[in-house]
Amino acid sequence: MASGVRLYRFTPGFIHSKVFVSDDKVATVGSVNLNSRSFYCDFECGAVLTGVPCIADIKTDILDTLAECQLITEENIIPLTLAEEARAAVMGNLGGMM
Repeated sequence: MASGVRLYRFTPGFIHSKVFVSDDKVATVGSVNLNSRSFYCDFECGAVLTGVPCIADIKTDILDTLAECQLITEENIIPLTLAEEARAAVMGNLGGMM
């Protein structure tokens, strides 16, 4: 957050899709997480779109969704419990095996 990254929480429900728009010219839509497991182990699907009119529709959908989200600030982050921190540490160490 200190570097200008903004995080949002979608409060009406859950969104699993991964959608990006870059410079209004390129978009991706799919299920691929940005990690080694999704890239090399899992069966994921995604589309990269360039120079097509639907990129504007995708951007509009992203902005409409952001309007329903809560901006996360450092003030409203709930700290992890000790048990949650321990679990995260264990899972982080297992990440290379997955």
